[in-house]
Amino acid sequence: MQIFRARVFDTPTDPFAGGTLRSESDTALVVDSGRIVARTDFSTARERHPYAEVVDLRSGVLLPGFVDTHVHFPQIRAIGHLGRPLLDWLDQCALPEEAKLGDDAYARALAGEFLTGLTSAGTTSAMVFGSHFASAVDILFAQAAEVGLRITTGLVTSDRNLPDILVTDVDRSVSESQELIDRWHGQGRLRFAVTPRFSFSAGPELLAAGGQLVADNPGIWVTSHLNENRDEIAGVAAIHPEAGDYLDTYDRAGLLGRQTILAHNVHPADRELGRMGEAGAAAAHCPTSNSALASGFFPLRRHLDAGVRVALGSDVGAGTGFSLLKEGVQAYFMQQLDPAGGVPLTSTHLLHLATSAGAGALGLDETVGDLSVGKRFDAVFVDPAAGQPLDVGLAHAESDEDALAKIFALGTPADLTRVWVDGDLVKG
Repeated sequence: MQIFRARVFDTPTDPFAGGTLRSESDTALVVDSGRIVARTDFSTARERHPYAEVVDLRSGVLLPGFVDTHVHFPQIRAIGHLGRPLLDWLDQCALPEEAKLGDDAYARALAGEFLTGLTSAGTTSAMVFGSHFASAVDILFAQAAEVGLRITTGLVTSDRNLPDILVTDVDRSVSESQELIDRWHGQGRLRFAVTPRFSFSAGPELLAAGGQLVADNPGIWVTSHLNENRDEIAGVAAIHPEAGDYLDTYDRAGLLGRQTILAHNVHPADRELGRMGEAGAAAAHCPTSNSALASGFFPLRRHLDAGVRVALGSDVGAGTGFSLLKEGVQAYFMQQLDPAGGVPLTSTHLLHLATSAGAGALGLDETVGDLSVGKRFDAVFVDPAAGQPLDVGLAHAESDEDALAKIFALGTPADLTRVWVDGDLVKG
């Protein structure tokens, strides 16, 4: 048993629905076997648990672990290729890198770099776009199990419009996916997600095969891309003439539901938003990627008005890094500039999008996302070195909300000195 004494910020109630930042300057979280069993003042915690180890974190700020709802395992070495639209970026940057994961030694090295990137950035749970190679996905699952992160991932499937080495067929996609489901889904903190790359590279039969996997394996997840780029959308319409729109390609295949996360959705039709809200699917908002690839403005207000759940994704490697602090502040910038009428975001909204909203999108909201009693202790300690910009900013913050704004505006992975998952230290 441990008592974590800290200044704590979290968002147990949705600020888009009237919730506010919960901030306490000196509180005690009592953690037993990875679970928060009490949240009280320090003297009470000490009196009730006189032999518990005390972890004094009052020099910084304790936040819930970050939840990334869209990040690509194979693309860590592709970060920073700027100046290209989506389809050109895929052909010239991402896909050549992804083809290398057929080499198991390469995949092992990449998995280590990828998981280090997540933990260094304070990400404790993630929906991960896996690899086109089943062996590489198996390697990622195995290494994630060792590190201890909450990872949902799967075999990426395509049957057209990609290099031959990345293309599969229906039978192979089903057999390889089922083997991975049987081996890894529900093991510890790991889950499987059916992962068609996007409907530009997956035809109706391949998408339907994924839908059958969902029907045959209750509890598995679905993730893909949606409405990221106008050329992509036109290509999807040509490949799927039977579908009413891009979203309908997934819906017809049985891939749309409460356990579906679709990335980007920069250019949605009203019908698509209404159907996503009705089905309970979530949108992964990836603001640095949307800017880097010039994909467009994310219509946050239209998503919220349609009842679509939204959380943050880093979209490594079109996104410019693993930090959800960076994604949060970029989301703020873009909403400020949205010509269609963006949503004015506060630091409380940003924390929600990076933590509790992501936990909800991943179906983990009963487990993580805030630091309430009964939740697992997934947490990030923000403790900048003396004299660093964030240290100066926190020292001169006018309020807790302003301090949180400084964390998003100035914070880097170097400022996140300790990270816990389920009470286990994974960084620090």
